[in-house]
Amino acid sequence: MFKNLNIWFISSLIVSIGVLIPIITVSLSFFEDTSNYYQILKETFLLEYIFNSLTLLVSVLILTFFIGTTCAYLVSFYSFPLSNFFKWALILSFAVPPYIYAYSLTAFFENYGTAFTILTNIFGEGTYNKNIPKFDGLLGAILSLSFSLYAYVYILSRASFLYQSQNQIDLGRSLGFSKFKSLYSLILPSARPAIVAGLSLVAMETLAEFGAVDFFSINTLTTGIYNSWIAFDDLAFSNQLSFFLLLFIFSLFIIENLSRKKLNIILILKAVLNKKKKSNFLEKNLFLLLCFVLLYFFSVFYFH
Repeated sequence: MFKNLNIWFISSLIVSIGVLIPIITVSLSFFEDTSNYYQILKETFLLEYIFNSLTLLVSVLILTFFIGTTCAYLVSFYSFPLSNFFKWALILSFAVPPYIYAYSLTAFFENYGTAFTILTNIFGEGTYNKNIPKFDGLLGAILSLSFSLYAYVYILSRASFLYQSQNQIDLGRSLGFSKFKSLYSLILPSARPAIVAGLSLVAMETLAEFGAVDFFSINTLTTGIYNSWIAFDDLAFSNQLSFFLLLFIFSLFIIENLSRKKLNIILILKAVLNKKKKSNFLEKNLFLLLCFVLLYFFSVFYFH
């Protein structure tokens, strides 16, 4: 029996136990006594916490999906200036936590902030503050989280796109599919497991985020966990709230897996290397502009 044991099995077992310990601890919290914070929360802010958390989650998932898959699709299937640079540079959003984006986003667009300084240096003195948009509240939190977390979707989507069969794409062309129809009929369905994995990581990070939502004064379930533990010294109830968040994420996993079983997606093995398409003049400049703007926002918010 012990002859079959190896270092990989033991390492996996130790890591699994380490992951299970907090989950078991959170689950056992239902057998512990709690304070009256639940009653206070139910009569005051519970519905607001749930609504804000769901709004934030859905908005960030939609935005990270579009940013991540669009960038991955462009650098994987098209050849344009600096495409080889952008395929690595777009990962750099991982270097900036969401709360740093929140601080930088506010400082950039606030009254007499960085945007005001840039406009003043270019166009001279003027009343620019009233025309500069203000990204605060829920919108600011959505943008901060999306800019920081889209790389989860980008990395996994790009890895999946690189291993898609050129034969499958050529088949779509022979059937008269346009570029857009090939994207949503062939490429995205084949990359669905990778995209969902990236979105799942984004969902967990979004629901667990405290710094950015606290900076924008948004009450979420994470705020309730923090208040129950720090303000009311009720660790048991904070664990119970954490369990509901964990249960929600697990439910999303199960629903996605069940829905995927109903799909008849045939993945063609990569027989021919996936060749990048040569972009025309308009496409080259458009793709370059999109990637540059995204990277510019990252660098400005981080280094300004």
